[in-house]
Amino acid sequence: MAESMRGLKRSHRCAELSKEHVGQSVTVMGWVQKTRNTGGLIFVDVRDRSGLLQVTFNEEKLGKEAFDKAYRLRSEFVIAVTGTVVEREGGINKNLKTGEIEVVADGLRVLSESDTPPFPIEENSKTKDEVRLKYRYLDLRRPDIQRNLMLRSQVAVIVRQFLAEEGFLEIETPILCKSTPEGARDYLVPSRVHPGNFYALPQSPQIFKQLLMCSGYDRYFQIAKCFRDEDLRADRQPEFTQIDMELSFVDVDDVIDVNERLLAKVFKEVLDVEVPLPIPRMPWAEAMERYGSDKPDTRFDMELTDVTGVVRDCEFVVFKNAIENGGSVRGINAKGQGGMPRKKIDSLVDFAKDYGAKGLAYIALQEDGSVKSSFAKFMKEEEMDSLIAAMKGQPGDLLLFAADKNKTVFAVLGALRLELAKRMELIDEDKFNFLWVTEFPMFEYSEEQGRYLAMHHPFTMPMEEDLHLLDTDEPWEARAKAYDIVLNGCELGGGSVRISMNDVQEKMFKALGFTKEEAYDRFGFLLNAFKYGVPPHAGLAFGFDRMIMLMTKSESIRDVIAFPKVKDASDLMSEAPNLVDDKQLEELGIAIDSTEKTAKAEE
Repeated sequence: MAESMRGLKRSHRCAELSKEHVGQSVTVMGWVQKTRNTGGLIFVDVRDRSGLLQVTFNEEKLGKEAFDKAYRLRSEFVIAVTGTVVEREGGINKNLKTGEIEVVADGLRVLSESDTPPFPIEENSKTKDEVRLKYRYLDLRRPDIQRNLMLRSQVAVIVRQFLAEEGFLEIETPILCKSTPEGARDYLVPSRVHPGNFYALPQSPQIFKQLLMCSGYDRYFQIAKCFRDEDLRADRQPEFTQIDMELSFVDVDDVIDVNERLLAKVFKEVLDVEVPLPIPRMPWAEAMERYGSDKPDTRFDMELTDVTGVVRDCEFVVFKNAIENGGSVRGINAKGQGGMPRKKIDSLVDFAKDYGAKGLAYIALQEDGSVKSSFAKFMKEEEMDSLIAAMKGQPGDLLLFAADKNKTVFAVLGALRLELAKRMELIDEDKFNFLWVTEFPMFEYSEEQGRYLAMHHPFTMPMEEDLHLLDTDEPWEARAKAYDIVLNGCELGGGSVRISMNDVQEKMFKALGFTKEEAYDRFGFLLNAFKYGVPPHAGLAFGFDRMIMLMTKSESIRDVIAFPKVKDASDLMSEAPNLVDDKQLEELGIAIDSTEKTAKAEE
């Protein structure tokens, strides 16, 4: 039977106790982790969010009734214990924060009993994700998940304090917005009051924070909920959180400066990690050439080498066709992997195909000086020698090549570089390597839509020296005043200087294929605001969930979000999304295909 805690007040969390409290009478409350019965003594590990504490129940001290109650304790019972802190007699537990002490109980109340949990409440659980997420309220009791969420809270507090001291105002922006589809799909919310009309959940507070700059608030920030209806992966969720900010009367260096200092403060105070400032910067074009990625992991070498010029005149048809079609041939040198078995090389070829490669050419340089290659018979000896020299190949190295359009070559080798680094254990997991990637292209071509899109968004300012390109028929070479902050190969955040000049904004919309009417239909309230005096402004948003994932070295973003979704964007615990009553649909003027509804109900 559960008991009331009437008259009791918790004096300490479990792991707040130490040798300093020896001799004190305390009251702790928490969950039973495990029990050990030695006859006259019962040892119980009590857990709360601070950690574990050993409590000893002595039949002589407690009396038979209370001791019998302790005997019946099981995992996940919620209890309140009063007792005295003493030094451990049975030896120190060095793996426990409270390992030098224990509490000898003189009182026990069972506040709540528990059924047997469907999985053990323990760190580094081996239970399948589907089971853990179905019982997320139990999974959240695990100490490693609790540490992640407590660290998340700590970071949020530091961010708020820092930005407030820097003159930022925390201002909330709307959740129910107008749909302005340009990029990822919106989540739509039907309106009952305006039949046939829909709100969209915000993909970011972008337009509203720019309006706040128009309104004179100068420096804004928000820890904002955002929503994107896109496919999920380990570092992506349909609803996510951004540390969002916007600043007036600034340029690129000003935004980078305040954010570098913010990162340095967060990592020092939370992880005691020094972030050397200034953080290195690298133009987008250089990042692609060297690493095949606009979010390069710089914790290891293995950079790409462009060998297009070296193999331009060779007879290997794969190289020849790629070059003739305007592409390139590039390679990476996996040092010391020349003896890799053919089966493992074939697995790398299969890996490369997942990123668009038609195949992967290789040269395996043996320690004895011999050469094994998938294409040597198509190369003259001097051509092969020149290619190996260009790759700085040495006996024992494995040279891997991709030949195709640049976009495909970069995607293939960028991913292959990371895969090889994992297999070769080249990555120092204790490193935090930051990098600014700057000077992004203004536009990128969408094969799906058959047109150019804004690489960031349509309000990004071109670099001044590229402004003239917007007046040409092919403005696609223009670079943006955009910047991403990258950490260990993950995009941690990104932003840009915004367009604050009407003529430039009109040219941008024209380049994207918008008529003036279409631009005003989508973004009219922003464009109209710009008619009344807009300051030069710029901003940035960090992926807050992703930042915490990297700081805690979690494998999935789900481990740093209290109630995450799974790959199909559903919540296994609450069973969202789900059917709604016909009356609700009728009020919204929405009809659902009856066959789909029946199928869903039968699942």
